[in-house]
Formats: sequence, C-alpha cells, structure tokens
Amino acid sequence: MTHAPHGAAPLTFLKGHGTENDFVIVPDPDGLLDLSAADVARLCDRRAGIGGDGLLRVVRSAAHPEAAALADQAEWFMDYRNSDGSIAEMCGNGVRVFARYLQCAGLADAGDLAIATRAGVRGVHIAKDADDGTPGDITVRMGRAVFPDGLVTVSVGDRTWPAVHVSMGNPHAVAFVASLDDAGDLLRAPAVVPAEAYPAGTNVEFVVDRGPRHVALRVHERGSGETRSCGTGACAVMVAAARRDGHDPVHSGHPVTYTVDVPGGRLVITERADGEIEMTGPAVILAQGTVDPVWLSPGIAQHRP
Repeated sequence: MTHAPHGAAPLTFLKGHGTENDFVIVPDPDGLLDLSAADVARLCDRRAGIGGDGLLRVVRSAAHPEAAALADQAEWFMDYRNSDGSIAEMCGNGVRVFARYLQCAGLADAGDLAIATRAGVRGVHIAKDADDGTPGDITVRMGRAVFPDGLVTVSVGDRTWPAVHVSMGNPHAVAFVASLDDAGDLLRAPAVVPAEAYPAGTNVEFVVDRGPRHVALRVHERGSGETRSCGTGACAVMVAAARRDGHDPVHSGHPVTYTVDVPGGRLVITERADGEIEMTGPAVILAQGTVDPVWLSPGIAQHRP
C-alpha cells in the first residue's frame, strides 16, 4: 500500500446502496487518486473501515486511461472495484448508485445520461422524484446477454446443479434450485465446473420461482462473497428464466418483463425486442464524510499534477 504524502487532505467519501448492495463512493473527478487493491479492501472493510460490497470511484472519462476513448460518449467513468480490491467489468446496482451520486452532486439532472464502464457505455434514466419527495427509480440499459457455449455445473457441498452460463459484460453461472437454502451459507464461492469456462472467476446465482415471471435469488459475487443484491446477476437470472420459459424477445418481437426479488429488495428487468436489457430499481445516498488522514497513514496516495 502506498503512503500518503505529508499534509495530504482527508479523503472525501459517500455511502450509498441499491437494493442493499452497498458501496463506498469516492469522488475523484480529475483522476488524482491512486487506489491500490489494499486501499480499496481497507475502505470496504466492515469492521475496520467504512464498509461496502464494493467501491465506486467517480472519474471523468477523459481523466482515466481506460475510459478516455469513451469521453465523447460519456462524461463520467465508473471505476468499480470489488470489496477485496479486485477490478470488475460492471456492476448494475453500482451504476444506479453512481447515477444517484451524480444527481445529488448537481452533476446530472433527472432524465437521460450516459455512464462509461469497463463493459462499455451504459445509458441511464433517472425518473423524476415523486410528489412526496421520494427519489425516482433509476433505469439502466444493461446491454445484451450473451450465452457462451458449453455446459457448466455449480456445486455446494455434495450437491450439484446444472447452470446457465450468461455474460452481462461480467460472468455469471445461474442455477435453478428448489429452495434458496440450497445455496448454503455462501461464505465461500461455490464450485463451478469446468473452471476454464470462467478463467477470472464468476458470480453464482441460485434461483427459485415465486410466480409467473417472478423469481427470487441469492448470489455469491466474485470478489465480494454473498451480497444483498447483484444487478448484473438479476439480469442474468431474468434472461436465463425467460429462455427456460420459452421467451426470446428478439425472435418473438415482443418485450418480456420479470420481477426479480433479491435479499435487499426488488428489481424489475425487461428484455426488449432488440435484445437490450433494462433494469429498474431504487438507489440511495445515505451518508457522506471524510476519512481521518491519521487512519489513512499508510493510506491513499494522491498524484500531484
């Protein structure tokens, strides 16, 4: 971990969640912060840090080498990290919380905007607040699902289930089970075979039916463990359930919508006739503050322009 320079300013942060998938938000518009994996893990530690399933660094696309080519499409880049500090391609709940931060900071208004991610640019719509002041839900265009070739299985203990391999810009293994208790404690990642199907690891979703076009899930997120919600996972589950139920909007020409319950709330997922998937749900910013620079030593380095 890098050391903070003498006299470094405290690190500003916010805390937010989308269906209880919670994040540390670090505004860094000019890309001056150097966040190592250890830094991120320290900030996301639930006992010794701020606590979160992941970290969202808010950077202008033009100021980040991974997003500079997208700057003409999206002003802001979501530099997302898992709670262990590893880099992830995409986080659906994170995009909604990221958009809510931009709105609360006066950097975006209700309506449409674009956000750059490592999985590409995502279109976002922030609904207007309700008459009672309740923040409007946020809809994210999540791209199209891809079903890589090959069969995979998921195992917990001595039980094994067939799984659907789905990519939503990041990898998922979706298993339909009789009970969500079948997932066990999810303290460790379920075994997935063949391992070469997921060379960088995968998110694993366990799914049960609640009613027509209504499912519920538990998820083990790669790099974070079990979380209260996973936006890309909810989308992967929706398309896997739709195909199982005989729905393919690209072929039928008709969109299909599923309700997906997660431990932290409810998401509504629609696959459109063009194959684009839209996820709608809440996003909340609940706190903001600064991290004590004494605690940051040995903390987070700041690049000097």
